[in-house]
Amino acid sequence: MMKQMVLDMGLPTGPSLENFFAGPNAAALAHLKLWLGDGHQTLRSPVPTYFWGGSGCGKTHLLKAVRAALQEHGAQVGWMDANTHSPLEFGEHWVVVLMDDVHAFNAGQQQVAFNWFVNAQTRPIAVIATGSLPPADLKLRDDLRSRLGWGPVFALQTLSDTERRAVLRQAAEARGISLSDEVMDFMLTRFSRDLGSLMELLDLMDGYAMQTQRAITIPLIKTMLDNS
Repeated sequence: MMKQMVLDMGLPTGPSLENFFAGPNAAALAHLKLWLGDGHQTLRSPVPTYFWGGSGCGKTHLLKAVRAALQEHGAQVGWMDANTHSPLEFGEHWVVVLMDDVHAFNAGQQQVAFNWFVNAQTRPIAVIATGSLPPADLKLRDDLRSRLGWGPVFALQTLSDTERRAVLRQAAEARGISLSDEVMDFMLTRFSRDLGSLMELLDLMDGYAMQTQRAITIPLIKTMLDNS
C-alpha cells in the first residue's frame, strides 16, 4: 500500500483566505476577512484572536493566509511557531503578531511570546494565535495563557469525508474535469486527508492529465507519482 504522504511540490499559490474551504468554519473565515479588510487598511482591531483545533482543521492555513495577504501589500508582521528557534526582537513596524501552534512553545518561546504580546498591546496591534487546545487548557505560563483568551476564540472543526468529497468534486468541476468515485476513494485512502494537501494533489493531477492528454484515473496518478 502506498504510504501516506503530504504533497508539497511547489505550487505557484500558497495558503490564502480565498482557497480556504470553510465548511463548518465559516464564522472564523468571516472574522479574519473582516479584520483583514482589503489589505491596505491601517486601523485594524487590536483585540487578540485565537483559533484552536486538531490537526488538519486549517489553523496554520488561516495564519499563513493572513501573513501572505499583509506582506503582499508591503506590511511587516511578526511570526513565530514551534520551529522558530531564534525568534526576532519585537519589530516596531509590525502590523500584527502571528503565533502558530502555541501549545508546543517551549519556555524560551513563551517568554518571547509574552514580550511580543506586551509590546503589541502598547502599539496597539492585534495578536492572532493558534493552538491545539482552548486557552484555558493550554500548558503555558499563566500570563501568556490568559492573554490568548482575551478576545474572540474560535474552535475549528475538520471537514467530514462527505465535505471533503464535495469540495474536491466542486474544485474538479471548476477545472472542467471529472473525478470518478474510484479516484476519489484512492485520494482519500492513500494520501494525506488534509484538505490543503488533497487540493495540491488535484492541481498536480490536473496538470499531469493535461500534459499527457489522458483522463484522470488511478493508473495515471500512479504514473505521475512514479515520474515525480
